[in-house]
Amino acid sequence: MSVFRRALREAMGEGSGARRWVYVPYDQLTHAIGPLSRLRPSEAGIVLIENPEKGARRPYHKQKLALVLTSQRHFALEQAKRGVAVRYEVGPYGDTLRRLSGELGPLTMMRPAERELREELAPLVQDGALVEEPHEGWLTTPEDFSASCGDPPWRMDTFYRHVRTRTGILMDDDGQPAGGRLSFDADNRKAWPGEPAPPEVPRFRPDDITREVAALVEDRFGGHPGILDVGALPASQAQVRRLWDWARTSCLPGFGPYEDAMASGERTLWHTRISGVLNLHRITPREVLDDVLALELPLASKEGFIRQLLGWREFVHHVHEATDGLRSVPSNVLGASRDLPAAWWGTPSGLRCLDEVVRAVWEEGYSHHITRLMVLSNLALLLDVDPRQLTDWFWVAYTDAYDWVVEPNVLGMGAFATGTLMITKPYVSGAAYIHRMSDYCAGCAFHPKKDCPITPMYWAFLQRHRASLEGNPRMAMPLASCARRSDAQRQRDAAVFERVGELLTAGGLVRPDDVAP
Repeated sequence: MSVFRRALREAMGEGSGARRWVYVPYDQLTHAIGPLSRLRPSEAGIVLIENPEKGARRPYHKQKLALVLTSQRHFALEQAKRGVAVRYEVGPYGDTLRRLSGELGPLTMMRPAERELREELAPLVQDGALVEEPHEGWLTTPEDFSASCGDPPWRMDTFYRHVRTRTGILMDDDGQPAGGRLSFDADNRKAWPGEPAPPEVPRFRPDDITREVAALVEDRFGGHPGILDVGALPASQAQVRRLWDWARTSCLPGFGPYEDAMASGERTLWHTRISGVLNLHRITPREVLDDVLALELPLASKEGFIRQLLGWREFVHHVHEATDGLRSVPSNVLGASRDLPAAWWGTPSGLRCLDEVVRAVWEEGYSHHITRLMVLSNLALLLDVDPRQLTDWFWVAYTDAYDWVVEPNVLGMGAFATGTLMITKPYVSGAAYIHRMSDYCAGCAFHPKKDCPITPMYWAFLQRHRASLEGNPRMAMPLASCARRSDAQRQRDAAVFERVGELLTAGGLVRPDDVAP
């Protein structure tokens, strides 16, 4: 018998009596919300499922698989110790739940956050084997989205203003935003100069349950990419609590100013790194929001964090729901079709910014939001990478990635694949932005102002897609600058784009001689 099975049997004891059974999906690991929150432990029974087919469906990062599995197993033990009956099953979601509903009667569940799981379970909901209740983990409602955004195009700041006004969060008594502004984003764009020193990310002592999960992942999914680091896994509720305590006290006071900064030696800076456990509901968004509102923080840091939690996170969820996972809207408006280069899977590219961020991802299953947007997505966009391939890569590479997160964030924002559906312009830049906001250019084979290929690739992107971008007021100045480039410059821009794309698609290294004038 496995370590986990033995621990679960011991934790459950000899409980008896009728139970009301609840199926708890892998990303709803809490008893603070939903039907489980309204049952006394002695009345409740939960079903948890490990589905090996799910883990094998994509080449998920080993760290992501380990985080989900050890979190779910620890949740099972925590609930058993509360007096909840636990049925912990291994097998396909649909077949397992149909069998159990025949044995236990119809099961209740909160609506799954992931569209993929909803589709898998839809037949059981339709025939009554599963009774679906609304997902109570969100901080906002579909009515918030429809009342603020209406018909597309949709804008996060409009949604955010509505939610702030309705809830009174960070609002003064006169109905105006605290500090006189809805957003302090303009104050949160400093490059990090190397000091002050960021807080050190906490490590966690793995118990026998986590070690057993790690062995299972290495045995069953050993061919998957990424490094499995058990000391970086906040598995138990106590470890999740320690992570959040660290984030509140050590990160949030300095979060704002360097929110957009990037650094090769500091992958976290003042980001909280709670997104992985937050998206599993090991800590709920409501807990996080209430705790942050109670803290004494600089307003730019407090508002910047709340905008990510209450604004953007909720907004992308609503966009995903409203578009059937972006399937009801155009999702490749620029016609990008290049295969995702091997550099995203760890083959050196010769571009230090890309190689540093990719290395961080495969070592940790993490990088913060600006590296995701302005390095990984930006370079893929400049290369005309197929947006679905890029989206799927994010889905497998990050420990916090689920379809409701990655599809709007990558298809809708990073890859500009849905056009102006949810953003006003493509997030593209040349080398200047990366040079200004990071130290990646130091030690790179390319000079950011002389021969870095990212800048001519940027101009080539504007020239190639001019017809799609013209008429967008936020692109007027870049397009005007592009129009002033000489024929010789445009020819070189196009040649650099072709050469870099050719080399990276073939898994090659880009060197200065390859893109020299």
